[in-house]
Amino acid sequence: MQSDGNLADMATRRTILTLLALAGLFRASVALRCNCTQCEKTDYECETDGACMVSTSHIEGQELHIRICITQDKLVPPGQPFYCLSAEGLLNTHCCYTDYCNSVDLKAPIGTAEKQAGEGWLGPVELVAIIAGPVFLLCVLLVVGVFLFQHHQRAYSHRQRLDVEDPSCDHLYLAKDKTLQDLIFDLSTSGSGSGLPLFVQRTVARTIVLQEIIGKGRFGEVWRGRWRGGDVAVKIFSSREERSWFREAEIYQTIMLRHENILGFIAADNKDNGTWTQLWLVSDYHEHGSLFDYLNYYTVSIEGMVKLTLSAASGLAHLHMEILGTQGKPGIAHRDLKSKNILVKKNCTCAIADLGLAVRHESITDTIDIAPNQRVGTKRYMAPEVLDETINMKHFDSFKCADIYALGLVYWEIARRCNAGGVHEEYQLPYYDLVPPDPSIEEMRKVVCEQRLRPSVPNWWQSYEALRVMAKIMRECWYANGAARLTALRIKKTLSQLSVQEDIKI
Repeated sequence: MQSDGNLADMATRRTILTLLALAGLFRASVALRCNCTQCEKTDYECETDGACMVSTSHIEGQELHIRICITQDKLVPPGQPFYCLSAEGLLNTHCCYTDYCNSVDLKAPIGTAEKQAGEGWLGPVELVAIIAGPVFLLCVLLVVGVFLFQHHQRAYSHRQRLDVEDPSCDHLYLAKDKTLQDLIFDLSTSGSGSGLPLFVQRTVARTIVLQEIIGKGRFGEVWRGRWRGGDVAVKIFSSREERSWFREAEIYQTIMLRHENILGFIAADNKDNGTWTQLWLVSDYHEHGSLFDYLNYYTVSIEGMVKLTLSAASGLAHLHMEILGTQGKPGIAHRDLKSKNILVKKNCTCAIADLGLAVRHESITDTIDIAPNQRVGTKRYMAPEVLDETINMKHFDSFKCADIYALGLVYWEIARRCNAGGVHEEYQLPYYDLVPPDPSIEEMRKVVCEQRLRPSVPNWWQSYEALRVMAKIMRECWYANGAARLTALRIKKTLSQLSVQEDIKI
């Protein structure tokens, strides 16, 4: 029979474990960083929503130390999780709930025989813990193993099409002195325009060093990374956004898509960091960020306005254009065009990005390849026919006309920030004065379709030829009837003529 002192010690220990478990619940929304002896790929660190664990044991005469992360769902039963129990004479275990708290060195347990001789046989609670712990752990590992196997099988089937390499790029290789600029140059002169070969993509992606987070979205995070002395952008998708990752990588690797005004795709890869699978999309890095960020910080001259608008039209015209031939390119519609999805390059021209919602048109079969996900575009930029659901989903030109409407709104954002004669407007989103910051589809439909309102054009724009031309283009992008709107190619030609008139060097 156990003494009163031992019972009190056990009660105290259970109370402490309960309090620590409750403290862990408050941390559930914050990633807990732990030391991890099994995480070589992540510099021996891991993140969890549960607890950090350290254990020390004797195996075949050698002292073994293990430091790992334990997820919240494995901290059962509450107050005394099996994972956190020590086995007297066999295993010394400690769970904790603060960053890197499992860096402590536990003393190795004394031998079983010595323990039994000194303190008697183990109590019933300890015996249950010793027997039930490994059994529970084995069950959990089996369930996790089955889940991971099924997950990787699904991921493999999704990636099969990405695994087809373009034989015209076989001359590309990763020599030790090959820089990112060298690879991009080889890619642009190879004639395929469909991205680097798969083995090069994987080698590049797995040798990138992440530097800092530069953006977040509904898909995940965007990081600035370094590879062989050059900056790259790394879009990291959460595991639940695997369809979006696959779709965007697939679109970017469309034959002949590469263009100076479309974001340069470099690589796509899935990386297992020991805890979960990260889905990476690597592209060119542009330090100015999105057009939305750029216009919030800077005004633009008339020359700057023309450069931004002309380059955006050039990128969209190339995206929409179908190139016939064996090495041709299908027509592609963006479906989520907005200032946050357009990047500003170092030379202050635009690069269209974020093709996760894009659709492709196969002219031979006259079919539209629509992305297999439930996401929709941004409500503020939706064309009238999208808002009232009258768009003809079987007609590819309908999607292109919707892109043109959104482009007209982006032009309005740029033109407002044009500093002409010392006059300019503050930055605002389209319809800022007509709908709330996060409008619903119904609120947008009422303004755009029922009231037929459009962003207001200041009267002083009429004093400048460039702004007068921009206002005319916008209005012709905003027609309620999609078929009456300008095409991207027509807009490009009009702005090219304007650049010649204004003697602007693009």
